[in-house]
Amino acid sequence: MTELSKELTDMLETLGSHGKDPAGGVSRFLYTKEWVAAQKYLEKEMLDEGLDVHFDEIGNLFGTLKGSKYPNETILSGSHVDTVGNGGYYDGQFGIVAAFIAIKHLKAKYGQPLRNIEVVSMAEEEGSRFPYSFWGSKNIVGIAKNDDVRDITDFDGVPFVEAMNKAGFDFRDDTKGMREDFKAFVEIHNEQGNVLEAEQKSVGVVHSIVGQRRFNIELSGQANHAGTTPMGYRKDSVFAASQMISEIISAARKHGDPLVATVGKIEVTPNVVNVVPGNTLFTLDIRHTEKDALLQFTEEVNEILNRLAKEHQVGLNIDMWMDEDPVPMDKNIVDLMIKQCEENGLNYKLMHSGAGHDSQIFAPKIPTAMIFVPSRDGISHNPAEYTEPADLAEGVKALMGALYELAYKE
Repeated sequence: MTELSKELTDMLETLGSHGKDPAGGVSRFLYTKEWVAAQKYLEKEMLDEGLDVHFDEIGNLFGTLKGSKYPNETILSGSHVDTVGNGGYYDGQFGIVAAFIAIKHLKAKYGQPLRNIEVVSMAEEEGSRFPYSFWGSKNIVGIAKNDDVRDITDFDGVPFVEAMNKAGFDFRDDTKGMREDFKAFVEIHNEQGNVLEAEQKSVGVVHSIVGQRRFNIELSGQANHAGTTPMGYRKDSVFAASQMISEIISAARKHGDPLVATVGKIEVTPNVVNVVPGNTLFTLDIRHTEKDALLQFTEEVNEILNRLAKEHQVGLNIDMWMDEDPVPMDKNIVDLMIKQCEENGLNYKLMHSGAGHDSQIFAPKIPTAMIFVPSRDGISHNPAEYTEPADLAEGVKALMGALYELAYKE
């Protein structure tokens, strides 16, 4: 293992200890004590490296290596510090660790940059604790609306505002826009798929991020006695849901790549063995690289849901709580990264991202690009998530090359 690989894995291990799950992964949700501990650890590391460090109002953490010639221009890099439940050691936190170590090595080798280089540990991206995603990056670019989260609660009924205040943070003034000094954002992330591994590439240069829509779909039937209610008289919400899910997934398979559709959660009420289920809620996640295809498939899904709800005589409520368009990365930075990969002999691939990332929030506002490193067996959001240390190091080399071009050159 090289010195750079060891430095990366050691810091990932330490950061991952904050929120370590008994099942072997990491569970670090927004504004929990584990989340606070992780941010405090990163704050200390940044201060020890001599960076200028501060939190913003809602808990995003920044560490800045000041520029000598253009102090009003900032190149930003980093990712999110929160995790999914029982997630891995790479999703999100690798992007923070990589940006910090990249800045550390650039400083040691080249000294002060012309422009500021800033590492950011973003408060939240996953939407794992509260039904809201990208709280960190949306606040940074000035598009978060406080009213969207003011009345929401987590899975234990804890209000968002209460959790935020207890962690020591509060709302920003959402009438203000983003900082004017940002000139570029570069995020490095594990791929969360198996393309790079299958093609034996160490680095992915991302040209676009898929759009995605997420739904809560609730069916209201009639709870009734399982023994005395004939099959023909039932309003069985689970039976209706099962047929809806089957048709939706079959339709997605028929469309083929890059369309994907996932039902990841099902809740049944009353959820007992001898009662016809009266209510069923299931989630649906749809993704595609083209907006028109995403809209077309959504229409197809709506037709399936409404047709089968009528057929089964169940009430239907469709709540689309996420609607994110596909996002292209900045061509100039993508070309710059390709040049860096080729000049430094890095084994890379130009590709799209099938997962959502903070970069899609930044891209409409400032020039943005992404770098991927491989995920073993394509596994992510799982304790088995893993990237070879050598690939971690190759990704950081690509990141350092990009940050050097953006911050050290005229």
